Amino acid sequence: MKTKYILLILTAWITASCSLQEDTEGFSTPGDFYKTKTQCQSAVNSCYIPLKNLYTYKMMIATEGVTDLMYIASGTQDAQLDISPSQPRFGADMWTYGYRGVMYCNMAVTGIENSPIDEKDRNSLVAEAKVLRAFYYYLLTSFFGDVPFYTDDVSDHEVLDRVAKLPRMSAEATRTALIEDLESCLGALPLIRTSEAAGNRAGAAMGHMLIAKLAMWNKDYDKALEAIAVLEQIYGDDLSVYPVSDIPFRMKNTPESIFEVQHTYTAGGLIYTSNVASICMPYPRNSDNIDSNVVIEELGDAATTWSPLRPNSFFYGNLMPEGGEDLRRDMQIITEWNGVKFTSGDAIVTRPFMGPKFWCPDLQAAYDSNNYKVFRYADALLMMAECYFYKENYEKAVEYLDMTRTRANLSKYTFRTPARLEEEIRNERARELFGEFQRKYDLVRWGIWYEAVTDNSDYAYLQLNTANSRIKPCHRYYPIPDTEVTYSKNNLDNNEYKAYGL
Repeated sequence: MKTKYILLILTAWITASCSLQEDTEGFSTPGDFYKTKTQCQSAVNSCYIPLKNLYTYKMMIATEGVTDLMYIASGTQDAQLDISPSQPRFGADMWTYGYRGVMYCNMAVTGIENSPIDEKDRNSLVAEAKVLRAFYYYLLTSFFGDVPFYTDDVSDHEVLDRVAKLPRMSAEATRTALIEDLESCLGALPLIRTSEAAGNRAGAAMGHMLIAKLAMWNKDYDKALEAIAVLEQIYGDDLSVYPVSDIPFRMKNTPESIFEVQHTYTAGGLIYTSNVASICMPYPRNSDNIDSNVVIEELGDAATTWSPLRPNSFFYGNLMPEGGEDLRRDMQIITEWNGVKFTSGDAIVTRPFMGPKFWCPDLQAAYDSNNYKVFRYADALLMMAECYFYKENYEKAVEYLDMTRTRANLSKYTFRTPARLEEEIRNERARELFGEFQRKYDLVRWGIWYEAVTDNSDYAYLQLNTANSRIKPCHRYYPIPDTEVTYSKNNLDNNEYKAYGL
């Protein structure tokens, strides 16, 4: 991993996210920093910065675009799985900005731990930085599997040289270390919903959600249940108080949210945006701002659309068929708008587009100012259902499964066999969390990603089931960029990719 960023001068963070606007100037001179709470807060603010480079349309393609739910027929290499150690595509961004986030967090933790500020303030700021560090490692292990793990502040060339040569560490061991680290510090943060925290910062709710996520990867279901039980204390046991209408990305920092990537756009003012909406809207848009022959006034007259993500036949044909009673369907996928069907030429478009859950009203060019939902409470409840299932407590599994089903206006689930219940839990995660940057993680975690994609005819462009098939089992994870392998003096490797001749 490249730690050449240790001498960066971090400029002021220009988001409009309330308390995250403090100046971070001078953070690169730690000897003169960490003297006041304001300086320590600025150091923690810097830990959020790499997120803006990660949560882009590329991230959406990498986590949702090649799964059992959606595809994108574009020339984007990540969508085409034209991925290898020499051409890592979005993997290069994830490695660079993921480890940049780790580095910022390590610097902040070390600096604040040694600062003279009030102990309570010190402990809470350190805990926030550790939560963010765990999040970056959660992303890195989800993308690459085994990765180098370190918590050192790279403050001199000796540490730099040692860290640069670290090999892959077991992802399971990394997750276990992160869980222990989080458990040791979360007591310093108040048990409140993220929407109640100043600036919607990563707090105790985010920390316990991460413990659950990490434990689920490690198949430590008891540990995951413990963490989610804390979330139940915070968010309650009645999901119906959090309306389905709050799920769209444009609904920012809603009470159900556990973590959102913050964005804002003000014409002529500050801009902190991304571009996911541009691949999630009906396409094509012509010069008269008509999308597939339908006027969508809510999108304004200045939106830029690109080759879109589309729900695949498994999702819209089996999980969310037309005419169903699921309240989530019309926000997830659409075939018409205001009663007018989308058409291509004279033909009605039968394959749905992504729905208004992902649209950015009055989009200016590709400046998507929606917040991106990363973790919601519904996700935690479905993890609870999954944990109880694997502990063979099927009654409790159905109880938690029905919480999201009932809110969505679906009937209560009738248990028949364990195999059917497992399938339904997985399908309900698909319906509830559609397009929320984690479907591939689930498929890989369950060990079914390759089969889920290759069994789906929508991916014919990957030359499925042929000698020249583009998709390989090794694509479950991204490769570590070759440049990083060389930089590590070959202590890192891509042995799984090599086994497939890539």
